[in-house]
Amino acid sequence: MRRHHDLTEGGVGRRMLGMAAPMIAGTFAMTSFSLADTWFVSRLGTVPLAAMGFTFPVVMIMGCVGMALGTGATAIVSQALGDNDHARARRVSTDCLVLALCIIMSLGTIGFLTMEPLFRAMKAPDDVMPLIRSYMTVWFLFAGPSFLAMPANNIMRAAGDTRFPSLVMICGALLNCILDPILIFGWGPIPAMGILGAAIATAISRFAALVLVLVVLHRRYRLVARPTARLSVMLHSWSQALHIAGPALVSYLLHPLSMFCITRIVAGYGKTAVAALGAGGRIEMFAYLIPMALGISLVPLVGQNYGGGRYDRVAECRLYSERFAMVWGAIVALVFFTAAPSMAALFTKDTATERTLVLYLRIMPFGYGMREVLRYVTLILNGISRPIASLKLNAFFLIVLTVPCALLGARLWGIAGVFAGMMVASNVAGLVALSYGNRQMTPERLAALVVAGRTTTSDSLPGKTEESTT
Repeated sequence: MRRHHDLTEGGVGRRMLGMAAPMIAGTFAMTSFSLADTWFVSRLGTVPLAAMGFTFPVVMIMGCVGMALGTGATAIVSQALGDNDHARARRVSTDCLVLALCIIMSLGTIGFLTMEPLFRAMKAPDDVMPLIRSYMTVWFLFAGPSFLAMPANNIMRAAGDTRFPSLVMICGALLNCILDPILIFGWGPIPAMGILGAAIATAISRFAALVLVLVVLHRRYRLVARPTARLSVMLHSWSQALHIAGPALVSYLLHPLSMFCITRIVAGYGKTAVAALGAGGRIEMFAYLIPMALGISLVPLVGQNYGGGRYDRVAECRLYSERFAMVWGAIVALVFFTAAPSMAALFTKDTATERTLVLYLRIMPFGYGMREVLRYVTLILNGISRPIASLKLNAFFLIVLTVPCALLGARLWGIAGVFAGMMVASNVAGLVALSYGNRQMTPERLAALVVAGRTTTSDSLPGKTEESTT
């Protein structure tokens, strides 16, 4: 029976492209979840679109939790597979899925109970709040099953399989696109539910994807077992994953936190500005489709090679990804700057919203390339079990640079200055990450850190769970 794909052999560039290529369609499908919701809801008018804009940072938080737990599991599982310890990989993946379900459902419950003060703190207007409540009630109450698909997909990628996770995302996106117009606008006996229908469509689609990926993880890769009744074994698995997932979660949560602050700043320019910000955030996901596909392959590829002691291949992954990010960023900036009016017209008919959205699409893309450099470096740091360094780089970008630069830009040039400040922050942070990688992530440096015992992986990799020694 095939246990996993060995990523410690073969050309690094070929491996990266081989894993990234299937994920292009998958990342497009993943993006289309929120993009389809935004496009269909935009047909309802500016107020519903503004409601979507207010929900964006909060929805990101739920997604960040799923991604962080998935990152922790992926790093440990891939390192275990690189070390040829399948039993430990199975135990960690199973226990991490249990942990993810508990955490995400708890956060969903807390979010549901604190919904009103949460969105009031974001300055949501009275006429928008009923729509926000309608949409977020579904998100909060069904967050657990929906977002558990994210760490489950990550675990499958740890085994070197990017084709099936991509297929799962495509199927989920297609189902979402079919359900969106039916539930939002009504069809036959199904009544029009407006923005509530968009939330229900996404929840159903994500739950279907979850079921599918869990079945394949269990039957094909044997990476899902019965939850252990031995608390000590489960806590050991959790501690290994949380060593990476904890800092990664804080790092991921900094993104919606910064978006929360940015949304408050932009809200001072009216509902049309918030609507443009929300639509722009979803449109720019297209710029990240191919870079995201490459990024998704980095943690399992780096993890397996790091677990197998192939530090030269880890360094090659960093060099390939950084060069790609800079070239891709330059191309996207040119395309978005030229096509901004046409893209904006697709997502809004309101003149003021369209004008602000064009500004967003002509300014922000000039920071996309260096932002991807930063993201790749932090992903690789997670893959080699150095999550604190990853967290520090993200904190520098989001807290030290993004919010202050946006505030300064707003003071100097209004709404255009907000976008310009965010773009400058992306470029500065990317340059810092580039310099850090060149100094700290060479083969010699990585090998020296492991030998000296200055990485947490030296504690976790040799250690076998009791199950793995039986």
